[in-house]
Amino acid sequence: MNYISKYVYSFASIASIIAYLAIAYFFPRENFIALFGCYSVAFFSFIALCKNESITEKQLFYLGIFFRALFLFGIPFWSQDFYRFIWDGNLVSQGFNPYLNTPNQIINSISIPNAQELYNKMGALSAAHYSNYPPINQLLFGISSYLSPNSIFCNALILKLIILVSDIGIYHFGRKILLHLHQNPKKIFLYFLNPLVIIELTANLHFEGVMLFLFTLGMYYFFKEKIVVAALFIALSIATKLLTLLLLPFLFHQLGLKKSSYFYSVVLSIVLLTFLPFYSSVLVSNYSKTIGLWFTNFEFNASIYYIIREIGFYVKGYNIIQTIGKFIPFVTLLVFLYFAVFKKNKPAKHLFSNALFALSIYFFISTTVHPWYIINVVFLSLFTRFKFPVFWSYLIILSYFAYSNTPFKENYILLLIEYGLVFTILFYELIPPRKIISNG
Repeated sequence: MNYISKYVYSFASIASIIAYLAIAYFFPRENFIALFGCYSVAFFSFIALCKNESITEKQLFYLGIFFRALFLFGIPFWSQDFYRFIWDGNLVSQGFNPYLNTPNQIINSISIPNAQELYNKMGALSAAHYSNYPPINQLLFGISSYLSPNSIFCNALILKLIILVSDIGIYHFGRKILLHLHQNPKKIFLYFLNPLVIIELTANLHFEGVMLFLFTLGMYYFFKEKIVVAALFIALSIATKLLTLLLLPFLFHQLGLKKSSYFYSVVLSIVLLTFLPFYSSVLVSNYSKTIGLWFTNFEFNASIYYIIREIGFYVKGYNIIQTIGKFIPFVTLLVFLYFAVFKKNKPAKHLFSNALFALSIYFFISTTVHPWYIINVVFLSLFTRFKFPVFWSYLIILSYFAYSNTPFKENYILLLIEYGLVFTILFYELIPPRKIISNG
């Protein structure tokens, strides 16, 4: 490593450490200016590290581990979802079914560790609804609560370690997939060192990392032509976060009709088996009610949907989310079927590109796009030539401005900047490379 490379490596590493420590322990999400400034330092340091060809993979890997370790001993700070995770985990560890009742319904009739504190801090929205976390999530919540039944801090630490290990798994097997696709293995650091990934997963305890690890394992064995093992891990990914379900159709062209039927049957069977321990007559009803809320009740950081909503206000005079929300699942289904069935998904690079665009369109039309959702498109982009999700992983932090207002209020100018730049970069990347015409 030459002198300039060493300087860049040292400066970017130190700048990242300072930024991460400030985010974790000094600036709450309500202090948006400080938060955005620190995140910007971390992001551009991340770009500098990834662009420096003189830095070895081993150095980058250990940096990624160290950055995550900085967040291990703090309580998650950008999201209160983890209080619901621990609530559900306490129910599971004591033999209760987390899908049967809302916290509001049982807060005065159930005895679980830290019940009142968890109930108060999970927020009124979470307390009023049934759990929407699939069985593998519930299993991990339960294990954490069993190991540390009385300490919220230790419970969170265990969950953080699970996510950290999952990210290491994504690094290892994602790198193997890149090599299988004859791509530069260092592209994995666009995920592994990405500040959004580090902060929203290890720091803030979102389980996209576990879901993506299981999906990565599934795809690794899929490319190894070990179909049953691949089906097992992909099913477990679905049973962690349902989003993986949307990616299943993209494997159809790779397998063909006969193998696809077998593969999908195995996946579906395993997913259903994971729900079996929680089965009750009201499980499907309660679970589907909660999932439906994401389409018809919640609004945050949307793009195309907000435009349609404003048209609705102009035409109808009221918020038409209940109407639009009912159509979004059907539009999503059509989008995914188009990219999965009617677009070419062989060789594998087309599979990932088509999945990336289908999932991006889904987020563009959604009513709610939390920052950690974008980690999924960042991951898929690793195996393509597209970089707009990496830029999106920076711009989406603008959405956190809403939490600096009391009461909560989004800034539509910032959302216009976010999506305006994302769409601009996306359209630029879609322009075919210019052919060089030789006059010789």
